Amino acid sequence: MNEPQDVKSGGSKLSIQQKTLYAFLAATALLTWVFAPILHHMYRTWRADPDYSHGLLIVPLSLYFAYGKLPQLKRAPIEGSWWGVAVLAVGVVSVCIGELGGLLTALRSGYVLAVMGLVLLLAGRKVFEVLLFPMAFLFLMVPLPQSLVNIIAFPLQLIAAGWAVSSMQSLGIPSLLEGNIIHLAHTQLFVAEACSGLRSLMALLTLGVVFAQFFRPGRIYQQCILVASAIPIAILVNAVRVSITGILAHNFGRETATGFIHDFQGMITFGMAFVLLLGEARLLDFGARFLARRKATEAAA
Repeated sequence: MNEPQDVKSGGSKLSIQQKTLYAFLAATALLTWVFAPILHHMYRTWRADPDYSHGLLIVPLSLYFAYGKLPQLKRAPIEGSWWGVAVLAVGVVSVCIGELGGLLTALRSGYVLAVMGLVLLLAGRKVFEVLLFPMAFLFLMVPLPQSLVNIIAFPLQLIAAGWAVSSMQSLGIPSLLEGNIIHLAHTQLFVAEACSGLRSLMALLTLGVVFAQFFRPGRIYQQCILVASAIPIAILVNAVRVSITGILAHNFGRETATGFIHDFQGMITFGMAFVLLLGEARLLDFGARFLARRKATEAAA
């Protein structure tokens, strides 16, 4: 008699999961339809602005991360929470602020907050906790407000230009820095906003999050270090890129600072950034294993 009851209970549980899934898909489809103009404009930004071209990969990666949580989702109870209404309300407030103030970032973030609210409302806290990372990862697809970009980009331009001039002077190349303009013997280079490294910073920050999730699952402190280190690594490799551009311009003319050679340098330096990130992950793993062996030795003694 017990076996049929267990089967019935399992069937009932599966039915609840299915109903919740269908309700969530329907609600998400309706939400996407409402946000369609905002999402379409954001998609055009991804296509037009190289600084945010990584946004095209965010949704597929988020879905992949959510798929990887499937075993945990099967074990998580479906218990809808009214706290989801509060998260939805935050999303609505974000949309209202964005609409009234003309803030695209707030409008776009409202969509992600609304999706998070739907998960919490329909599926409950346990499912929300399991899917928190894939949902939070969606915020990386939202372009930064231009006012913030202006604040960040110019200091990055100055850092890259300053480090480049220091590098060239140490190699005996006569160079002079004036703001974000590098004066060489026969030409000058203008470190524009496109050369600030913001594109590398956004792409490498996204790569750092993906890298940490794939290669350091469950190791929160290592993941945080990897993601945080993506910022100084991006600044460093961009300074190296500007330095190489200056060296080439000094020896072979300003033409080497534009076109294919300039783009090729970007690919090389981004590859360098990935190697640095990989090396750091190896060092963190080595350090963690060393500390574990040391603790085991001390415990045995």
